[in-house]
Amino acid sequence: MTGPTGAPTPDRPSDLDQEQPAQERQDFLREMVRQDLASGRVDGVVTRFPPEPNGYLHIGHAKSICLNFGIAREFGGRCNLRMDDTNPATEDVEYVDSIVEDVNWLIAGWADHCFSLKPVGALPERRELDGRLDYFIAPVMAAQSHGRELEPFYASDYF
Repeated sequence: MTGPTGAPTPDRPSDLDQEQPAQERQDFLREMVRQDLASGRVDGVVTRFPPEPNGYLHIGHAKSICLNFGIAREFGGRCNLRMDDTNPATEDVEYVDSIVEDVNWLIAGWADHCFSLKPVGALPERRELDGRLDYFIAPVMAAQSHGRELEPFYASDYF
């Protein structure tokens, strides 16, 4: 039997059960990765999943996890899990533990080898910015020191 789209159903053996060459996935993200690798612009693939631990993961997070770990796996790279700590007042260790558990569950068996936990602290990229990051952070820090939390429209003035 076939389904409404002509796809095989479980009642009918399919040609898909036989060994077939894997088709290379085609989309703009993978094409950009291929071009960057081929040109030598980058040496390898490193993706990231940076959730903010202020709640449990939802379906959008699952899509992002599959995309980022999938691209890392396809190109022999790794995916960094780094908690985004931009709003510490709303974050909780319960959510951190839940996120790590959910990511491990979702990638189990297909992308475990790509999983990388990013340590908390300054990133090498910060040094590479050569002080330019301070140019962007100074107005935010000044606003916070005056007891004002930036609304999105205020933040857009600085970035």
